[in-house]
Amino acid sequence: MKTAWLFPGQGSQEVGMGKALAAASPAAASIFQRADAALGDSITKLCFEGPMEELTLTANTQPAIVTTSSALVAALRERVPNLPEPAFAAGHSLGEYSALVAAGALALEDAVKLCRVRGAAMQEAVPPGEGAMAAIMGLTEEALRALCDEAAEGEVVAPANFNAPGQIVIAGHAGAVLRAQALVSARGGKAIALKVSAPFHCALMRPAARRLEVELERAPIHPLAFPVIANFDGQPNRDEGRVRELLIKQIDGPVQWVRSVERMAEEGVTHALEIGPGKVLAGLVKRISKSIQVLSVNDEASIARVSEFLA
Repeated sequence: MKTAWLFPGQGSQEVGMGKALAAASPAAASIFQRADAALGDSITKLCFEGPMEELTLTANTQPAIVTTSSALVAALRERVPNLPEPAFAAGHSLGEYSALVAAGALALEDAVKLCRVRGAAMQEAVPPGEGAMAAIMGLTEEALRALCDEAAEGEVVAPANFNAPGQIVIAGHAGAVLRAQALVSARGGKAIALKVSAPFHCALMRPAARRLEVELERAPIHPLAFPVIANFDGQPNRDEGRVRELLIKQIDGPVQWVRSVERMAEEGVTHALEIGPGKVLAGLVKRISKSIQVLSVNDEASIARVSEFLA
């Protein structure tokens, strides 16, 4: 049996995440303590107690989700006898950092510090209200790219997340995204504006990519225990020399989630664990590949089901 570990991104956060787990698992509790020490403040308190409006700030959400996912990995390794290492790991956007921590490429301390900078840089790259994102249903990638070119009118609007067949998220200048939404509706598709704080994964994020590049130079990258499928190209990477480049490219490039899951299926993956808060990725995988079963692992009860799921 070939398995994969999947890690969620921003949007899956919830107040209380990891609290019961840390109380029950010394390994998970240690992860939260290490994250607090690295950041110099209590990400643990934010995860466990909120408030939600503070947890949802991008510079907090990103290290909080990586910490919670890493605590779940630590608890899995502590609790599940003979837990097999995955054939692959992958994370959706921010989740790529959680995947790299699980694979040993990034130390937890470096990952949470990088994600704090990444979150702040992405938030600050575009002034509030000037960017937007929208989910588009019912158009092919080719048709949507052409439509974005038509809507741009000198501004930026482009595919940002290839989440599932027939569901692509676009990002860019607010006006251009609005024009694209109108064109989508006129051509029989469906467009839903997303409540986001910035237009992630498009060319407007270039200043954030440059800021992260400086920070990544300071962070040691270690050998990977298993390949991590990169968001940027949807291909497995086990070369620590490419990790920095792929993390920089994913900030202002689209998330190739469909391609990532299809690649796992081609490589013979049949079972995947979604490790982190929420169940978003399980739903997306179901729409991309019928051959991969997913168990969402987000608390003690789901950890207890892992052995049976992988039997």
